[in-house]
Amino acid sequence: MLPTTLSSLHSTNVTPTPTPSLSPRSAPSFFSSSSFLSLPPSSSIQRRRINSVCLFGDTHLRLNSKPKGLKVKCLVSEPLKVMISGAPASGKGTQCELIVQKFGLVHISTGDILRAEVSSGTEIGNKAKEFMNAGRLVPDEIVTAMVTARLSREDSEEKGWLLDGYPRSFAQAQSLEKLKIRPDVYIVLDVPDEILINRCIGRRLDPVTGKIYHLKNFPPETEEIKARLVIRPDDTEEKVKSRLETYKKNAEAISSTYLNIMTKIDGNRPKEEVFKEIESLLLQVQKDTVKTAKSGNTLLEIKNHKNQASASEDKWRGIPTRLNNIPHSREIRKYFYNDVLDATQRAVNDGRTRLKVEINIPELNPEMDVYRIGTLMELVRVLALSFADDGKNVKVCVQGSMGEGALAGMPLQLAGTRKILEFMDWGEYGALGTFIKIGSVGAKEVDEQDDMFIIVAPQNAVGNCIIDDLKAMTDAAGNRPVILVNPKLKDLPASSGIMQTMGRDKRLEYAASFQNCYFFRLLYYAGTQYPIMGALRMSYPYRYELYKRVDESFGKEKYVILSTFTERPNTDEINDSFQGKPRNETKNTSGIWGFLSGIF
Repeated sequence: MLPTTLSSLHSTNVTPTPTPSLSPRSAPSFFSSSSFLSLPPSSSIQRRRINSVCLFGDTHLRLNSKPKGLKVKCLVSEPLKVMISGAPASGKGTQCELIVQKFGLVHISTGDILRAEVSSGTEIGNKAKEFMNAGRLVPDEIVTAMVTARLSREDSEEKGWLLDGYPRSFAQAQSLEKLKIRPDVYIVLDVPDEILINRCIGRRLDPVTGKIYHLKNFPPETEEIKARLVIRPDDTEEKVKSRLETYKKNAEAISSTYLNIMTKIDGNRPKEEVFKEIESLLLQVQKDTVKTAKSGNTLLEIKNHKNQASASEDKWRGIPTRLNNIPHSREIRKYFYNDVLDATQRAVNDGRTRLKVEINIPELNPEMDVYRIGTLMELVRVLALSFADDGKNVKVCVQGSMGEGALAGMPLQLAGTRKILEFMDWGEYGALGTFIKIGSVGAKEVDEQDDMFIIVAPQNAVGNCIIDDLKAMTDAAGNRPVILVNPKLKDLPASSGIMQTMGRDKRLEYAASFQNCYFFRLLYYAGTQYPIMGALRMSYPYRYELYKRVDESFGKEKYVILSTFTERPNTDEINDSFQGKPRNETKNTSGIWGFLSGIF
């Protein structure tokens, strides 16, 4: 049944505002010279019908055919704020150089700051020097004071910053949180221990130039340089292993603080490939910030919104908690809608054309009695409206009745779905029927003006197979994106050979041709739906992340990341991670962990 609270989630709904003066001097001080004066449609899908007239400088008056008042829009986004972490020899230094070259961020490392403060003889530098001369660690409060002072400088605030290797403890992370210093993204370079050890023990230092070489991966240019290379004192295997253990403890301690913005990058690849993934991530973060600015909010409103969102998300730190409490709160649903949307946009922007979203929270799991079709429809609407905002013509498709006679009908999960889509609120400017259309599944539904297709829960029914119609549709769509939302394309019992029209191998091959751009599934013990043991999540283009649910005091809980995988892990791999077994250990699950529910 459609929930009565099913209202538009479109983030750009606005209310008419008074007409401002057309003088640039009348704009608030936090607007830049590239401010725009425009009529505020509820969605940027109207941009195709907007004329632009230059008034002065970089300021424009945009006229809409349905004026509702003027509103100043600030298109200035806040500069990037990035934290990066990685074990010794993970390639962090190289990636920092590339990030600074590409994005112009101010590179801030605690080692550089300490040396600069001490050499300058500042008050805080002298305090740090006392501890260093005594052979003691510089206290957290002194290091944090140095970092915050550097972050508050004009160049950091204007260009953005790249915080390298800090914070290193939970206390340091919490100190930054209390000061409202929080990055847009927390990047972790993930490299296997054996690779890190090999990189370290093969490193050599040129005492003349200070340049670092590697005997195998980055040998010196000449024999003369090779002859003078020395081994750094901390690059012995024993010391490297000790440093790795220290790093792991520190990384685990701060991971909970930044779990909801943490992205693990596979660092065991050529530096160009690693940076390409980092670059894609940071460009997406920039794009998201600009879209927030285009929504018509002032920078102050944006900051307040971010602070409120951060306070709300602190409750779960990356994955919402209490997911067995039904119905889900609006905040939890919105979290998943945005998570799916971000991943899908990244995949489409990368040119992927055959995509699928698989999200299996209780409200979207048809096998549970709390399944809500309204939640699925809201998710579809968020996807469709967002792509329509980018000027795309989107067709939302629901399969119709299949079969004949006694076998005629459609899956119960989809009954009434098309009617719900038609009666939903698609925004006051009439996106439905212009940029968004509703159709069925099949080649005849593909029109020349369609830019992409979102297919709602396509699935086989007893005695009927949707694969033929779906394949005909994707063939007709060509290189245009087709996104399946919660598909079920496995074979079901058939009658009169109807399910055998393509041949089973061909059907399975076609179903597998769709790439996951988003995957989320809760993990339970086999045969149960309580308690939740953990979760498996993947957001394009990143790795599968396995989380364990941990009970805390006073009835609270959190999700702690256990491991990451390049491919979707099987049941044995999940069980091994929960038990703390190395991945190359012989699999011999037993006891209650052997009954952990699989994900297939």
